[in-house]
Amino acid sequence: MTPSNRFPVFAIVFGIVFAVMYVIAVEKNYALFTYHPAINAFGAGVQEGKDGPAMYWYGWLATSGIIAFVAGAIASFLPESLTRVLKPGCTWVVAIAVMAAFAWLLRNYFLR
Repeated sequence: MTPSNRFPVFAIVFGIVFAVMYVIAVEKNYALFTYHPAINAFGAGVQEGKDGPAMYWYGWLATSGIIAFVAGAIASFLPESLTRVLKPGCTWVVAIAVMAAFAWLLRNYFLR
């Protein structure tokens, strides 16, 4: 098991887990931190706006990225017999499903 032949497994698992975790983070508001642009400050976890709106997007990305990195790292150490079923096309299927999930979550915004 060399690092070069395990990277595709890491990349596929990272892509799938990141997309799924991003939907969950947005829906449940699991932001690792909050950015307050009006006062140019960051706060740990989810916080209410201070002197203006709060931005959770950066926190959602960080939450999804950390979880996806850990999942990809764990998957890269699994035996090849378990990871043989992972194909790059799986990432595209999950990406399309995530786009459909966001369309559903934002339906009230588009269909007022």
